[in-house]
Amino acid sequence: MKKLLAGALLSVSALTLAACGEEEGSKLVIGASNVPHAVILEEVKPILEEQGIELVVETYQDYVLPNKDLDSGDLDANYFQHIPYFESQKADFGYDFANAGGIHIEPIGLYSKKYGSIEELPEGATILMSNSVADHGRILAMLEAKGLIKLADGVDKTKAEVKDIVENPKNLEFDANYESALMVQLYENEEGDAVLINSNYAIDAGINPLEDSIAIEDSESPYVNIIAVNSGDEDNKEIKALVEALKSEEIQDFILSEWGGSVVPVK
Repeated sequence: MKKLLAGALLSVSALTLAACGEEEGSKLVIGASNVPHAVILEEVKPILEEQGIELVVETYQDYVLPNKDLDSGDLDANYFQHIPYFESQKADFGYDFANAGGIHIEPIGLYSKKYGSIEELPEGATILMSNSVADHGRILAMLEAKGLIKLADGVDKTKAEVKDIVENPKNLEFDANYESALMVQLYENEEGDAVLINSNYAIDAGINPLEDSIAIEDSESPYVNIIAVNSGDEDNKEIKALVEALKSEEIQDFILSEWGGSVVPVK
């Protein structure tokens, strides 16, 4: 009788542990910039919760640590960077990362406290841009599209540099010696004549890229923000569930509604 009772208790314990395991499910730790990435991920949490996946969001204020922490295994994924930056980081640091899926575009904008349009920019105006080389081609391509400069024929615009400018009618001066996170502060302090700011930093500071910029990148930009993972993890069911949720109609509608075109989802 005692043996039967002990066996029954063991069976109950095993069932209890199994039930607890099912309740706990799996955990996915992802690094993200505050806005819009972390905000979007908060909307995704309930969707993943229904699938037994706990989404833990770690926020970052810079563009360096999220990749370091992904490489070290402190993160399962990160969501903060566009494809050219992702590729340049892999090349520079030897990261063995994979692109698990593109989610949205954040158009980069040109802002000025002194001038209300690009036409008003004076001869020799100083344009401040970040020292993030991966963004330089993007910035210059946008300024070319707006008619401020012309780049050399045949140059890869994702890798263009200031030296590739062949026409500069206003003789604009480019100063690219600042951290990306400082661009908003430079704008608020009225440094230079105009400042180029990534939309995530602009939105985080309460700046509306569509209303406050004097020029903004077209929505067809190739600079898609992605979910980055360590190679091989792109096929994990949790990562696939995350990307699927981010691409769902519910989340895409949220992105459009929340930022009114300042952040654009991709299919």
